[in-house]
Amino acid sequence: MSRIGKKPLEAPADIKISVDGDVISFEKGKDTRTLDTKGNVGIALEGQTLTFSNLSDSRVHRAFWGTYRALSANIVKGLTEGFTKSLEINGVGYRAAVNGSVLNLQLGFSHDINYEIPEGLTITVEKNVITIKGNDNQKIGQTAAEIRAFRPPEPYKGKGVKYVGEHITRKAGKTGGKK
Repeated sequence: MSRIGKKPLEAPADIKISVDGDVISFEKGKDTRTLDTKGNVGIALEGQTLTFSNLSDSRVHRAFWGTYRALSANIVKGLTEGFTKSLEINGVGYRAAVNGSVLNLQLGFSHDINYEIPEGLTITVEKNVITIKGNDNQKIGQTAAEIRAFRPPEPYKGKGVKYVGEHITRKAGKTGGKK
């Protein structure tokens, strides 16, 4: 039995929730997010309380029960508070700047990297920290992973793009050996 799936989801009063078959819609102002459960869970909406139920005792339905409840909770949290992820750039000459809807990265390659900022996200740069904000947790994580993939941190000097708070295991370099 899913401990997460059986918890009811309480939404604030300013979020409008509607259920149409297997699709749950969340609205707050002009922001609208939908979640398609593809018929894997039972959905009950009473006022602002969303309850998920297990359709059968099969392993697949049990797995989706907690997953869709967690995805719904992330949508509600994204519409009320929003999500943030920060990346740190380490390295001599490594820079980042935002020009309109393009993130310009100078990461030691012969040419700059121009990354198109996805719709619905805002990216700010202060010194060597890139901050990604938005209401879609999956889109923020994917964007952060794509930016980090341009120059992942290397283990010898720690140069590259890493998450703020990420620990990079450092290796010892070559030592003066035999002649």
